[in-house]
Amino acid sequence: MESGHVRRPWVVGVSGASGTPYAAAVLRGLLDAGESVDLVVSRASRLTLLDETGIAFRDAHWQEDLRTWLARGADGKPDTFVADVGDVRYWAAGDLAAGPSSGSYPAKGMLIVPASTASVAGVALGLSKDLLQRVASVTLKERRRLVVAVRETPLSGQTLRHMVALDEAGAVVLPASPAFYAGATHIQDLVDFVAGRVLDAAGVPHSLYRRWEGELGGSRKD
Repeated sequence: MESGHVRRPWVVGVSGASGTPYAAAVLRGLLDAGESVDLVVSRASRLTLLDETGIAFRDAHWQEDLRTWLARGADGKPDTFVADVGDVRYWAAGDLAAGPSSGSYPAKGMLIVPASTASVAGVALGLSKDLLQRVASVTLKERRRLVVAVRETPLSGQTLRHMVALDEAGAVVLPASPAFYAGATHIQDLVDFVAGRVLDAAGVPHSLYRRWEGELGGSRKD
């Protein structure tokens, strides 16, 4: 829990793209860092979550389902993380009167993880068809940090143009592309690398991956 009188959360939006383990890793990282979180899970992402984890995310039982989700690794096996969701607020995707839908709501910014091409298009075009897109539009107009972790391949020209529009609007467009220099030995390591890069873009400290520090012995010559 952050100090001070005003709770200033990060809004995490989970869209319908494949990659729900990325969202879980980002949520774990934020909670580990003592950050407050407001969570928006789109309707489409519930289907993806069910496919990828077997978890049916329910509005009426969101705390129980979130704990189950966060306590599971990317391989579907139990993770060592003990999910404390005490400082998480959940907002239904259809609730356009939710707190984060207003610019006066004191959010730090928003992380869309993973971001589907549909959500990228909706935010780029300012459609605000659901709470996830509405909060993203508010985040941009209020000049707060918006990180969009796009999960799609290959990318069409239309999606690329939408990504450029987001960049020009001030968002950080962060493709969910894991790197291998950090010594990954498990799928969770690759997931944590992407989640760590999302948190880097948000300025949230973490220890999710080993950072590149340069090669010892100077530059190599061919």
